[in-house]
Amino acid sequence: MSWLTAEEALRALKTKPQTLYANVSRGRIRAKDDPADPRRRLYQSADVQRLAERHAGRRKTETVAAEAIRWGDPVLSSAISTIIGGRLFYRGRDAADLAEAATLEQTAALLWNGADVVSSSSAEAGHAAPSLQAAFVALAGRVTSDLPSLGRSPAALRREAQGVLSTVADALAPGRSDQPLHCRLAASWQRPDAADCLRRALVLLADHELNASTFAARVAASAGAALSAAVLSGMATLTGPLHGAAWQGVDALIEAATVLGAAQAIRRTLAQGNRLPAFGHPLYPDGDIRASALLSHFPLPRDFAELRDTGEAVVGEKVNLDFALAAMAAAFDLPKEAPIIMFSLARSAGWLAHAMEQIDSGDLIRPRARYAGPAPETDTRR
Repeated sequence: MSWLTAEEALRALKTKPQTLYANVSRGRIRAKDDPADPRRRLYQSADVQRLAERHAGRRKTETVAAEAIRWGDPVLSSAISTIIGGRLFYRGRDAADLAEAATLEQTAALLWNGADVVSSSSAEAGHAAPSLQAAFVALAGRVTSDLPSLGRSPAALRREAQGVLSTVADALAPGRSDQPLHCRLAASWQRPDAADCLRRALVLLADHELNASTFAARVAASAGAALSAAVLSGMATLTGPLHGAAWQGVDALIEAATVLGAAQAIRRTLAQGNRLPAFGHPLYPDGDIRASALLSHFPLPRDFAELRDTGEAVVGEKVNLDFALAAMAAAFDLPKEAPIIMFSLARSAGWLAHAMEQIDSGDLIRPRARYAGPAPETDTRR
């Protein structure tokens, strides 16, 4: 990721400083402090170039669409969440502030635009451990019996969303129905001291604008699939190593640092042409607010602290949420798969919110492909 000074950005954009600053505040251009001079700011070159080309009128419609799929402009409207000025907002409320006291159930109610959400359970406490496989099986079972989402009222869909979330919770946070989900999760892992951090993590993970898994959920919902199918689509996408399973790369880096030392492990990773999975996020040039909101509430294990300090000095990027989830799992001695369990449980609330919003829009998400294969055969006899 390359960065430009203000002077370089202004030359590329051929505009005034006020316009540059306005584009930053609106999230069109990512910016961060200059490590060499904190009084100056640096601007993401790809964002600047994209706006410069747009202003010059050189982009065709298909180019705009292609770039929108790759960290570009929004490809559809949503009132659920957004990232502005390095902060994450759920329906206008700061997610980090919300995480100070809210539960996942309260956050889901906000994301679902006022629906009551309770952590009901059909599972018996103490007889199962959180299982991602069980969540997939349970959702797949619902898909074959749940009604399609089209032609149903918002109230009916919210009631079904409650049922789908309960199905996910029974698999990922089995426990007593009178307990909030973070307490059920802490109890199922026999880590009651982790309950408050689990609560914070679940709130911070509940939604994140139009990420890959949320887009997958919205595509399924746009075709009229059942809400359970939309969540199943999102959960399947989440398991990818470039998305919800990115914490595994952090664990691998920690393991290498344990053997080689943090500095050498980082140097080897960068020398091999790989990016450091624990650092940076394209939407948070000044640092992932979700990571900082979580890391301040538990003691950071020494190997994670060394990796953080060394890596931030070398790459000039702060640690991200994947690092925070891996560090939290290590700090509380949670099971190895704890990050993806937390991610899947929390994000299910967001997927359901987006699915219901997509259904309400009435639009089918159906992009066109830019064909790049061999030329079609033609019949010369015609």
